[in-house]
Amino acid sequence: MTTAFPELLGADETAASADRTTGAADQTTASADEILGRCRELVRPALAEAVGRLHPWVAEMAAYSFGWCDVGGTPAGGSGGKGVRQALAVLCAEASGASGEAAVAGAVAVELVHTFSLLHDDIMDGDQTRRTRPTVWKAYGTGPAVLAGDALFALAVEALAAVDGVGSAAAVRQLSAALGDLVRGQADDLLFESRPWTGPEAVGPEEYRTMAEHKTGALLGCAAALGAALAGAPEPTVAALDRAGRHMGVAFQVVDDLLGIWGDPAVTGKPVHRDLRQRKKTFPVLAALSARGPGAPAAERLATLLEEPPDTTPGTPDTTSDTPDSSDTPGDATTRRAAALIEQAGGRSAALEEADRHITAVETCLESLPLAPRAGAELRTLLDFLVRRDI
Repeated sequence: MTTAFPELLGADETAASADRTTGAADQTTASADEILGRCRELVRPALAEAVGRLHPWVAEMAAYSFGWCDVGGTPAGGSGGKGVRQALAVLCAEASGASGEAAVAGAVAVELVHTFSLLHDDIMDGDQTRRTRPTVWKAYGTGPAVLAGDALFALAVEALAAVDGVGSAAAVRQLSAALGDLVRGQADDLLFESRPWTGPEAVGPEEYRTMAEHKTGALLGCAAALGAALAGAPEPTVAALDRAGRHMGVAFQVVDDLLGIWGDPAVTGKPVHRDLRQRKKTFPVLAALSARGPGAPAAERLATLLEEPPDTTPGTPDTTSDTPDSSDTPGDATTRRAAALIEQAGGRSAALEEADRHITAVETCLESLPLAPRAGAELRTLLDFLVRRDI
């Protein structure tokens, strides 16, 4: 598996990372899009059947969140996102030697939980759009969106509880543990907003890493583990795939942080420096602020800059930037200067190293397992896509 986003690296670093993992994705001719499409096609009927059991109004909101309909219930052609988590469940069942059908209940459960978390996240963050459409709370109201999220959560548990055999209870426990971690991660993320940038109460990179594992990695790990468990894989395999998913979640989040500062808006769909404008405590920022040695002066200047309230007054050229632009607002110039200071303090390179470290950990987990060759190769293709993605 190659490093996340080679365009964020120099050529030498990209080549070195590629040399470590050459051939991982060459074992299969299927592309990530083909793999995701196949898994969505397998899971969609069961997912639609589950949503159809909800109260009609709640079912409409759920279908809207998946992109299946517009407000009012008129059918739409959306796929509801890439479906990475459901694909992980299917591929890990196949990699464990079973048919992908064995994992469908688990795939439905993780997709329902993921969508439930998005509905509630959008409310907590005040986000008004998702995938170019109004978010559910914006389209239907806050109360109805909360209700729809609750319904999807309950439906996910029901989907696993209905699985035949002795594995049902274990699957529900696996999902419940992941949900507990997800809530812990979201709680920490919300609390980070009110903590200072520097001093003994500041958020450190290690705390952020734990938050990312809980908020993002727990459900990815759960998806992988459920697929293997429902396929009858032994406990060591289930545990190793859970660890792989959790490491991938941290890499996914750190790459997201990199894109939030340096990503191309044409690719990410987000305004450049969006996270800096919102003063988000992302990994590159926290790593930069903790810099010692040569990076310390830039870290100190960055801390001073971040502690100032954002200035969005239009039309006033910035006079503090090394290369002021007469069209800049103070806010534009400040965020650009903050991005430069993060890089000078080593935050960008630290984030790339962090992502690569977790990608290597994923590979170590996978290499320790006797995975079915084709499914194992497709799993690596999907994981590689996950850190190069536009999701």
